[in-house]
Amino acid sequence: MAKLEIKKYGDSVLRKKTNPVAQINGDIKQLAADMLETMYGAPGVGLAAPQIGVSLRMCVIDVSPDKKNPIVMVNPEIISGENKITAEEGCLSFPGIYESVKRFEKVEVSYTDLDDKTKKIKAEGFLAKAVQHEIDHLDSKLFIDYLPDWKRKSVEKEVKRKKKAGQW
Repeated sequence: MAKLEIKKYGDSVLRKKTNPVAQINGDIKQLAADMLETMYGAPGVGLAAPQIGVSLRMCVIDVSPDKKNPIVMVNPEIISGENKITAEEGCLSFPGIYESVKRFEKVEVSYTDLDDKTKKIKAEGFLAKAVQHEIDHLDSKLFIDYLPDWKRKSVEKEVKRKKKAGQW
């Protein structure tokens, strides 16, 4: 396993729509293991392949308190969502920046696991938020895209300030 570099806002890979994973093989399983190590080391609760510079439709999530319940989602799709709520969100590609984002409180998601089995999960609360956030990354969407223009511009200004100070 290897801890990988997390791409930060401004890297073009974060705005590129991902390609579906064609086949679950050793490379994909290794990528999942590397992504989990990177996510846990960050520390974070989710990581999408574009965040480590890989334009594939794949993400890893673990919102469990003991960090022993990882979910690897290959080619995930949101089937349905209900009851939008607003909650604070952060992102490993935006270190130190948190904003309130409106998302579904409950979602149903279909994905392929590393055993090449199609699965469906019904997620709610924090897991639902994490799933939506990571799938957005796969669709080249970032959490700041949900913000009003003035707030997004404020975040972009903060990013520029951090870059200038060598903190990005």
